[in-house]
Amino acid sequence: MLIPLRPGELPRLIPAVATGPQFNACTGNPEAVLRRVLISVIGAVVTLLVSQTLLFSSQFGSVFLVTGVVFALYLLWGPILEAGQKNATLRRYPAGAIFEGQVGDVYTTDVVEGRREQANKQGRLELVENHRTWLTLELEDEDGYLGKVRCPFNKKYEKIRPGMVVRLLVLSERKDFSRVGALSDAWIPQLKLWVGEYPYLLRPAFEELCLLRLG
Repeated sequence: MLIPLRPGELPRLIPAVATGPQFNACTGNPEAVLRRVLISVIGAVVTLLVSQTLLFSSQFGSVFLVTGVVFALYLLWGPILEAGQKNATLRRYPAGAIFEGQVGDVYTTDVVEGRREQANKQGRLELVENHRTWLTLELEDEDGYLGKVRCPFNKKYEKIRPGMVVRLLVLSERKDFSRVGALSDAWIPQLKLWVGEYPYLLRPAFEELCLLRLG
């Protein structure tokens, strides 16, 4: 079942500016954090050194000084910018609707997320793979299959079973939703559990809207 959103409801559910949970989701794994630290430190040091050199001899010295400060704050604005871009991908759709259906199937898969060379005890390089277990929910309603929601597996998801009610936001380029463009994170009211790789929705607002529109 699809219940179209009313004008103004989509911006209330998916904010333009990153929320706390969205910021945390975009902070990333330790490798991503380390990469941001390196970019921030190297960029800040280089631009600040250049700014000190040019500050008294060029009108561009102050520009480099400001750029250095921006690099220094990259650890903060980097995740905020990334979250804003993610939110914008869903906010751009002209049509949105609340979907209420059920979990058609639930399963896990082992995904290789990275490979690197590492020396073994004999000093020889060997290929090491980073594996991660992902959860997949296949969603359906009386009209048939809708799509999938995927996210890294967590033990709290073990209670999810086929047939459980699931609610989420469906986005489309078409007012009749004949083609689904994107799906938000999913809410399973029976378990009071959210499932999704990224928290697109303002979750309390979505839960409240579901109560108003679905009862």
